[in-house]
Amino acid sequence: MFQGGYMGKVLRVNLTTKTVSVEDLPEKIARDYIGGAGFGVKYLFDEVPGEVDPLGPDNKLIFAPGPLSGTSAPCASRIAVTTKSPLTGAVGMSLSGGYFPVELKFAGYDVLIIEGKSETPVYLHIKDDKVSIKNAEKIWGMDTQITQTIIKQDVNDQNTRIACIGQAGENLSKMAAIINERRAFGRKGVGAVMGSKNLKAIAIRGTQEVPIADPEAFAAARKFMLGAMKESPVLYPEFSKLGTPMVVDATSAMGMFPSENFRTTGEKDYSTSIGVEASTSRNKGNEHCYGCPVGCTQLKLAKGKRYEGGMSDPEYETYYSLGGVVGVENVDSIIYNDMICDKYGLDTMSVGVTIALAMELFERGLLSEKDTQGFDLRFGNHEVVTQLIEEIAFRREGLGELLCDGSRVMAQKIGGDASDFAMHIKGLELPAYDPRGAKAHGLNFATSYTGADHNRGYAFQEIFGIPVPQAYDRFAVVGKGWLTKWNQDIRCATTDCPTMCGFLMDMALPAIAEQNTADLVSSASGLVLTKEDVGKVGERVNNLARVYNISAGFTRADDNFPKRIMEEAIKEGGSKGQLIPEADLEIMLNEYYDARNWSQDGVPTREKLVELDLPEAVTLLEKRNML
Repeated sequence: MFQGGYMGKVLRVNLTTKTVSVEDLPEKIARDYIGGAGFGVKYLFDEVPGEVDPLGPDNKLIFAPGPLSGTSAPCASRIAVTTKSPLTGAVGMSLSGGYFPVELKFAGYDVLIIEGKSETPVYLHIKDDKVSIKNAEKIWGMDTQITQTIIKQDVNDQNTRIACIGQAGENLSKMAAIINERRAFGRKGVGAVMGSKNLKAIAIRGTQEVPIADPEAFAAARKFMLGAMKESPVLYPEFSKLGTPMVVDATSAMGMFPSENFRTTGEKDYSTSIGVEASTSRNKGNEHCYGCPVGCTQLKLAKGKRYEGGMSDPEYETYYSLGGVVGVENVDSIIYNDMICDKYGLDTMSVGVTIALAMELFERGLLSEKDTQGFDLRFGNHEVVTQLIEEIAFRREGLGELLCDGSRVMAQKIGGDASDFAMHIKGLELPAYDPRGAKAHGLNFATSYTGADHNRGYAFQEIFGIPVPQAYDRFAVVGKGWLTKWNQDIRCATTDCPTMCGFLMDMALPAIAEQNTADLVSSASGLVLTKEDVGKVGERVNNLARVYNISAGFTRADDNFPKRIMEEAIKEGGSKGQLIPEADLEIMLNEYYDARNWSQDGVPTREKLVELDLPEAVTLLEKRNML
């Protein structure tokens, strides 16, 4: 049995019956899945059938930090929320940092499972072993900042950590996020699932310590990790001072910073208007997650009459989604619009890409002036971006209704050729890397179990030129199937499950990530995990998630790219001439499926599932006559 790292308890809250129960965390689940996303995918697979309505009472929200959260391991204050996504219909898993993740551990729990639906608005209050479901009618309709302030007053504890939804989640926008302090569980519509349960917030305060099984070995592993972080030429000298916005300059130079709904990628250099120099000119300090020595979050204060007083901490992806992809070159509008997305509880990435689609459809005449209700949907119009964010968050009519469920749904509502210009995969809007300029990075978008998600298999080999496990040409097609599998499995096992900050994988730990995770988790928990065991955890989670998605109706045909990526070459810049035609995608997919020991239909084989000890997945596929 584990002796540390884990608190050993699963907290289950049923909002329909208003009942609370506590279960033991099985050691086998801890060993096979480690924590975080692993726990989320496992419990989702076991308890939420693939055909469940994501916004119905039978869907569940599964919050899980990892065994390193709440310990002195650096950069480990992360927590995963897993559910069936209303945006994609696939596994919806999102990670967030800050202080909320460790508070669940301090309260004594490794997993929080929320099921059912309350008849009236409520919030959940957890204070160690005291768990209560409280009336939230007075805060229903309020934004996330006010909600957190009122709840802290209500429980009379300013150190209570809160995750909540804003108006977008209440209105069931499929782009709604869950916000904790300034952090977001973004993407996949997880906030809409919370809203569908009439759950406004989760407030947690814990006073326990996370035990360590072998303090001496843990201290040695921690020292080794800190040394690797210090030796990184990027982590402290650049990343801690600039944060993720530094990537705007890098991808602009590579000619793959997406512009104007991906139609003008490479034709504009956004580094001068919204890159590092413009971004840092608005800096007002930085913030650290619990136990993080890096402090990459950069707080910024907007200037100018329209946006003055706006403060937020936009990441690289937001400079893309509220900047480049909508053609906006005003850094102050990005800061301000990021702030209001957080207030209303909206995912900035899906919102921006959906607005970009509306802009292109308007220019093409597929959206009429009547459809746009007088809004000037020109690329580069930063003021209309603010207006549309408010429409999406507050309106279930008119233009807000058209946009609020993302680009796929909007294109379906409009019909005609609209879907040709919708930049999503499996319903999830593309991230801030034009996949035509980095083929493994793109293949990860196509095959990730959450849809177009850069964080599930980030190809740092192509984006940052890091030669681990070897160097790769970002434009090459051959070899990218194996690389994508490797990136997805290693990132899952070493960041999403323990849970650790993914930036470390890219900048400081790529060559030692598996051993580092094995040493830290083993010494913290008392479970003996080898480097090879850690790699198997990542493979196990990705295979189980794949089978879940198959049960939800996904096939090889869904491992695809938008039409523009496959048929239109980038016209200018460092990725000029690049595209991913169908023939190249087929080569990469076949190689990827072979590397995973899946059939050419993208179904995990019996041999692979037995090897990974996934009898539940074998049973599901047998029932569907797919093995």
